Amino acid sequence: MIRAIGTAILLGVAPAVGAQTDSTPVQGKLYARPFIASAGRTAIGGYLEANAHLQQEEGISDGLSMELRRFNIFLFSSLGARLRFISELEFERGTEEIALETALVDFRLSRALVLRGGILLLPIGAFNQDHDGPRWDFVDRPLVATEVIPTTLSEVGFGVNGRVVPAGLAFTYDAYVSNGLGEGVVLNTTGRTHLASGRREGQSGGDDNGVPAFSGRVALRSSAIGEYGISYYGTIYNVFRADGAAVDRRRALAIVAFDASAELAGGIAVRGEVAHVRVELPASLVDLHGARQWGMHVDLVYPLLTVRDGAMSGGVVNLTARVEHVDLNVGRFASTGDLIGDDRSAITLGASYRPVSGTVFKVNYRREWESDLLRNAATRSGALQVGIATYF
Repeated sequence: MIRAIGTAILLGVAPAVGAQTDSTPVQGKLYARPFIASAGRTAIGGYLEANAHLQQEEGISDGLSMELRRFNIFLFSSLGARLRFISELEFERGTEEIALETALVDFRLSRALVLRGGILLLPIGAFNQDHDGPRWDFVDRPLVATEVIPTTLSEVGFGVNGRVVPAGLAFTYDAYVSNGLGEGVVLNTTGRTHLASGRREGQSGGDDNGVPAFSGRVALRSSAIGEYGISYYGTIYNVFRADGAAVDRRRALAIVAFDASAELAGGIAVRGEVAHVRVELPASLVDLHGARQWGMHVDLVYPLLTVRDGAMSGGVVNLTARVEHVDLNVGRFASTGDLIGDDRSAITLGASYRPVSGTVFKVNYRREWESDLLRNAATRSGALQVGIATYF
């Protein structure tokens, strides 16, 4: 039911004529951050994301837990009339994980042609490029962006992007080559195909098989209909030769994603994404690991109230809802013909308060159902979540 409702909303959304949406395309979100607005030659900024959650699984709870999920620092510099540099250093869960998420240089030949190189946020789906906590009214990231697309997916690479603006429309494109994911896609601790585990230590230092990944996205946007994009990521993920000799056949993986955002009548914002993964596996791993995966999410944000008076004037209270589903092993067992399980579905309801556009307080109640590989009765869990995220 969740899969059918969510996919229908995302693919069949019909925004009201004249609805207004954010004028910045997904492609431009990298630079649409508050600290850049008044920048001279160099500026520094970032964001903080923290939360508390009380979770119960099958009636059992471990009590209240709190975390500083992310503390990210941005550095921006205008190097010249056509050159700019931007980087992002992420501290996740305190200092449990420290990563240079972005560090790139853009050389703008024209609005329609920009050369880009460095550590890139790859254009696979919209969320991977537009994932900052203060921009979202939910405590958790969508399952499709963590379990199917390995957000945040950034790799060393280079390529081009651009924007063409015919009357009333904006057409954007991105195309890059990069190092690509590695053998951890299947040789990992999860016991399944898991693209996020394909990110290698030392990945910024070079490729491990000499075959680059390709990623690209094209999108169309207007103030009346919102933005709709389609994207692709493909690579050879395994080491297939050593010292010039073949040691394995080449095994490819590919991600295709569709994303949409629009504003409906009444100011209701709709955002969502559908992604499909196909991975070439050794025959012995097909049933257990999953050669195909897919997932989706649809978010609705309704601006319930704008505070007009007093110290909180200008603040906005929103009601929020999210429907999501991921299937991490699509298909049937070769031996029995039975459907393979290993899927998760969730519904999240909540509210948020934005005292200013770059700061959000969030309250969510999340209900999730998870089935195992043999499709036994789904494990049910519920969580009450409270969070805050702010740019600085």
